[in-house]
Amino acid sequence: MMDGKRILIAAPVREKPEILKEYAESLFNLNCEGIRADFLFIDDNTDKESARLLKKLAEILPCTLINGDRQPACGTDYKHKWDNGTISRVGEYRNRILGFARDGNYDSLFFVDSDLLLHPNTLIHLSKQKKDIISEIYWTRWAPSGPFYPQVWLYDNYTQYEPGGAALGPDKVREKTKEFHSMLKKPGVYKVGGLGGGTLISKKVINSNVSFSRIYNLSFAGEDRHFCVRAAVNDFEMYVDTTFPAYHIYRISDLAGCREFKDRCSYKKLEFISGGCT
Repeated sequence: MMDGKRILIAAPVREKPEILKEYAESLFNLNCEGIRADFLFIDDNTDKESARLLKKLAEILPCTLINGDRQPACGTDYKHKWDNGTISRVGEYRNRILGFARDGNYDSLFFVDSDLLLHPNTLIHLSKQKKDIISEIYWTRWAPSGPFYPQVWLYDNYTQYEPGGAALGPDKVREKTKEFHSMLKKPGVYKVGGLGGGTLISKKVINSNVSFSRIYNLSFAGEDRHFCVRAAVNDFEMYVDTTFPAYHIYRISDLAGCREFKDRCSYKKLEFISGGCT
């Protein structure tokens, strides 16, 4: 039991309707036994159907819904085009969520990106690890036919190997990266240098000066990189759990794998979802 621990589950949302329906089903299947869970979404949708679905979701959950500025997407895919403006805007949304959690005196904040499906036991399991910052792992093909990579890294922008004291050749980099990936495929909790996606943050971090604001002299892509640098500078260690891997719907074609994931995790079928949220 979590003894009534108050946790805010939150995300800025700009999503395709098909993916948002899967996300809603995942949230409804999340086991919050012993937790006083509230939800907060920032509606940044430019798709009217997505905005309608999110509003319906917010009416059913114990949820606060805040309107974003809904600026036009950069390029053809909002989530996957990271210019400085997008990084700053999404970072500001996440900072607003941090502020909401701070003002609400929440014990923890669980950021869950709107393209993730979670195992039902994820939140309770992460809470039991008692880490200041911990993510549940997921694996993504960043290119449609490429290999799977985790959303966590060890150094810098996305370095997934121990560099050592001397420059490494390409073969050695591949070998050491493979070793890191092999470790992450074994259930456990591992210290990392950066993370994102489904991340549980403690009250200590919420009440610190850690933020998602862009660091002006770093060109790292994504507000999560800037958050992780600030966290490390403030002496917060970051961890990834690999016991209950999440499923990442990075592109529409990934919807095909949702059914298998939900069956494996014993999702309950929900009227709200099957009825199309009408």
